[in-house]
Amino acid sequence: MFLEIATFDITSAEIALNSVADRIEFCADINSGGITPDLEELRYLKDKYSKPIHVMIRPVGGGFMYSDSEFMRMQRDIIEFSKAKADGFVFGILDENQEIDYEKNRLLVDLANGKPCVFHRAIDRTKNIFESAEKLIELGFKEILTSGGENSAMEGKENLKKLIENCGDDIKILIGGGVRSNNISELKNVTDGRYFHSSAVLPYESFANAEEIKKLKVNL
Repeated sequence: MFLEIATFDITSAEIALNSVADRIEFCADINSGGITPDLEELRYLKDKYSKPIHVMIRPVGGGFMYSDSEFMRMQRDIIEFSKAKADGFVFGILDENQEIDYEKNRLLVDLANGKPCVFHRAIDRTKNIFESAEKLIELGFKEILTSGGENSAMEGKENLKKLIENCGDDIKILIGGGVRSNNISELKNVTDGRYFHSSAVLPYESFANAEEIKKLKVNL
């Protein structure tokens, strides 16, 4: 069983990298749902830790359509973060119809130059997550971070089960969206999932909680 911790600041990143988590997703600005982090902070983390770090490539919060200048920045960021030894990338671009933007995502996957790419929860905005998943497999994404098309993984657990049954052999389904130690066992049992994603930030706290990470892993 695999556990990724989403971290939105350097403090949470270090807590998670020192924990039993298997990997971290590194981004900034928890209030926007995550945007591209600071390049120098990634360099610092890669110098100090050996655990894999996937970097969010998202220039602005809000939706998942980007201007030409924002898309150019995404391209530059993938190149720069690759040089800084990011282990993989997390991104997702939708078109004006809230569907997968095939060409733009393909260009970013190509720029990643073999480093694994994760399509994030932008998929949950699309009309049909099952059809979208097939497109992402074609595009060469290695993982999909999803709550099954619903606001939370618990709400989308039946869809997640179907998604894993339908394409779990071709792409990793990374279950995220309100995943906590008190529901991860149920999510695992219902979906038959093996890959889980959580911020491990408890109510009224600001950073990842080391004890919560431990409980998440134990309950897997």
